[in-house]
Amino acid sequence: MKILFQGDSITSSGRSREDDNNVGWGYTNLVKSRLSLDYPQKFEFVNRGIAGNTVADLYARKVRDIIGVDPDFMSILIGTNDYPWSPNAKFQNRFEKVYNMLIEEVLEDRPNIKIMLMEPFVLPGSAVQGEAYTVRRKGTEDRSMAVQRIAEKFGLDFVPLQYLMDEALEKAPVDYWTTEGVHPTPPAFQIIADEWIKAFKKIYEL
Repeated sequence: MKILFQGDSITSSGRSREDDNNVGWGYTNLVKSRLSLDYPQKFEFVNRGIAGNTVADLYARKVRDIIGVDPDFMSILIGTNDYPWSPNAKFQNRFEKVYNMLIEEVLEDRPNIKIMLMEPFVLPGSAVQGEAYTVRRKGTEDRSMAVQRIAEKFGLDFVPLQYLMDEALEKAPVDYWTTEGVHPTPPAFQIIADEWIKAFKKIYEL
């Protein structure tokens, strides 16, 4: 079974552009390590996350990096780069429209694929403070609701992450979990990986 990780820098996490065996050092590698140990030689893992990507960027490379990869299963974590500083509703509407088009067209081309949609998140780190955090948090929550609506529309699994990151702040300060409010540290990547694996095992009844 071929598993495809899709998204932005949180997914890319230093993955190799030349060697598909190198899926990066973030949650992608943690997922690969766990499933490879529990189910030897059952899964193939491919990471096509690209730093800085928005959902429109992901849609633009759909043919090359989704259809061309031809995965049996795909997870998507996208949204933190989609106009994070603007409260304007038109950007939120565009995000949902393009994301919806992406899923609809992938399912048209690969009707047997299973897809997991993951929730974008943000924390009040060094690069996201004060009013900037308030605006970005609201925009991230709006995009989260959009992703949930899309998952419900197409009958896909939605993996919540924001509340887990918020709960993590009760255990340690924000710089323990993220480098600046957006990019996870190793323990935060473990949170994402644990939720990914939990949802994946539920989908396939493992």
